[in-house]
Amino acid sequence: MKVEVWGCRGSLPSPGPEKNKYGGNTSCVEISEGDTTIILDGGSGIQRLGEKIGFEHKEVHILLTHLHIDHTMGLGFFLPLYSPKVTVHLYGPAGSTQTLTERLRRYFSPPLFPVRLSELPNHPIIHEVHKSEFNIGSLSISTQYVCHPSATVGYRISNGEKVFCYIPDHELQVGACNFPNEPEWTSGYNLALNADLLFHDAQYQNAECCDRIGWGHSSFKEAMQFAEMCNVKKLAFFHHDPHRTDDQLESILGELKGTENTNVETEMCAEGSVYQL
Repeated sequence: MKVEVWGCRGSLPSPGPEKNKYGGNTSCVEISEGDTTIILDGGSGIQRLGEKIGFEHKEVHILLTHLHIDHTMGLGFFLPLYSPKVTVHLYGPAGSTQTLTERLRRYFSPPLFPVRLSELPNHPIIHEVHKSEFNIGSLSISTQYVCHPSATVGYRISNGEKVFCYIPDHELQVGACNFPNEPEWTSGYNLALNADLLFHDAQYQNAECCDRIGWGHSSFKEAMQFAEMCNVKKLAFFHHDPHRTDDQLESILGELKGTENTNVETEMCAEGSVYQL
């Protein structure tokens, strides 16, 4: 199972020379095994991925964690959607009052986007997920709701030997009043348990969290505590704050490794990184 990062920035695309190493595109991760192609989220990074896939690929599965704009803004620029030769499956959670299809139609319509969902040459096949289990090719996928404003799920993907977990938007302190001391009450615990690789929200530093309660994100330290609680082998910090430069991210990582005692291998997720599981 190959995991490739096409975007790991949070909230807003923020390209610039000071962010070349970790990238400025918002959430998009490609999972591939054999003939199976899975895409996690449709942030701005999916535009380049669509160019790579092109018009001849037979089937693509896009798994959305939620429908905030930084995770969906690239969908309309995903070239395979405009090829009648490509079958695109779209997965994601419904809202409290709207189906997933109805929610997607809001994006694929003026004034947000000029092309309507019904006008695509090969209409995507829509699948609603909640607390779900299903297979795509040889890969097994589990989904559960996690704590983040609006309906949001995380994904656990396994090839039977290795486990990759993807929780890019997650506010851990809201999900458990006694975090990290009660794993069974912690949002996302069952998704990440014993994962070989975890991509997890780490948008804030500890001092920033006090003024951002309810905004839906975690700190670097909280992400480390979560990974340790779940017995994760490797943690890649994800959903970088749009204001954070490469130098700032490297400084934070160096400080964490110097002050936090953990058995979990940690690194900053970077656009272009490839992981083989």
